[in-house]
Amino acid sequence: MTPTEATRTRPEREELGQQIQRLLGAGRAREPIAPEAAACEVVVEPESIDEIRELVRKCETDRLTVAPLGSARTLSEIRTSRVAFGVSLARMRRVIAYEPGDMTIVAEAGVTLGELNRLCFEHRQRLPVDPREPDRTTVGAMVGASHAGPTRLSEGTVRDLLIGVGFIGHGGRLARGGGRVVKNVAGYDLMKVMTGSFGTLGIVVEAAFKVRPIPENYSLAVRRFRRDTEAFEAAATLNEALAMVHLEVLSPGPSAALGYDYDWVVMAGFAGNRAELDYQRAKIVEVLGSEADMLEGACAESSFASLRDMDFPADGLVAQIAVKPAELARCARECSGEYRAHAGSGVAQVWFEEIGEGTAEQTVTRWREMARRAGGSLRVLRAPETMRAEIEFFDRPSDGAFSLMKRLKQTFDPANIFNPGCFVGGL
Repeated sequence: MTPTEATRTRPEREELGQQIQRLLGAGRAREPIAPEAAACEVVVEPESIDEIRELVRKCETDRLTVAPLGSARTLSEIRTSRVAFGVSLARMRRVIAYEPGDMTIVAEAGVTLGELNRLCFEHRQRLPVDPREPDRTTVGAMVGASHAGPTRLSEGTVRDLLIGVGFIGHGGRLARGGGRVVKNVAGYDLMKVMTGSFGTLGIVVEAAFKVRPIPENYSLAVRRFRRDTEAFEAAATLNEALAMVHLEVLSPGPSAALGYDYDWVVMAGFAGNRAELDYQRAKIVEVLGSEADMLEGACAESSFASLRDMDFPADGLVAQIAVKPAELARCARECSGEYRAHAGSGVAQVWFEEIGEGTAEQTVTRWREMARRAGGSLRVLRAPETMRAEIEFFDRPSDGAFSLMKRLKQTFDPANIFNPGCFVGGL
């Protein structure tokens, strides 16, 4: 264990905090609170890009590790040891530019998705990504962890909407890729690199996105099934027949959590003008039958929020599989646990409420082999802290791809200070 990875004593942590106060000013460092305490030893709250640059230079000089936090939900669930400094951008939450006519928005990384969409709502627009609890999901976390939810089926993911990014990297330098208008997409590869990099290449400080019109008259069809095969068959038929806003199959556990007893449930979102709704509703009844509940207005929105914000067991083992949509039903079933399956996208979150000591590694290996046989991949989202050391959280890519990732890490972070050990192959 290197000095930067060792658990520090309280006096040592206090000294780190005092160093930050001297470097950046009073009030810039504080003790972490839950869930931050599982991710870092000292929280730094810079007020400007220049302060982040100073922090990064200090970390490189003193060999101290640093990671962007967001609300620390993701890092607290996957890190095996704490970094020295967690960077909270709670004081950097300006919307830099919003152009409703161009349908673009630029914001600092501390702004939450909820704040962005409340601003865009005035023009009946939104940034159509839907991670859990948007008022706790910052722009930086959304880009860094590539958060997405049910509407990935119709709207894509963060990577599809990001048109510009700015981040602080090696030497405290500010790097930018892309731009603030849709036509200016120079550097798009750089944005792809930063999306889903989990803060291992630098600290995202601002991002520019395409926004889209809010769909008219969102509605939700819900149908219970006694067998998983029936639920997935109905979902597949719907996906072929209609362009759904989202399409999920829930196993009995999450189904019951949403108030649908212990059945398998299909939740199908659709939208449009009244004529389009009538057409879609008739098609949905053809597939799901007259037993399907048709929700509209506030009731539909509330049910969608419950689906989007579904949490997973705090002490459980949770993973996300991504396979061909045609393989999703079989893979979800073979996981032998609970799941929320995004049926049209080939993505599902799978979990066990509890996992015994010594069995986590075997379970992850079994799930991962199953996903690979289906031509896909698996990433662990959450694991009990005592079991994390035995688990490979990320799928190992081909030797060529992994070699490229190592070169990127070495180029972007030669001092290895940015959230080390929290990416593919321990990068």
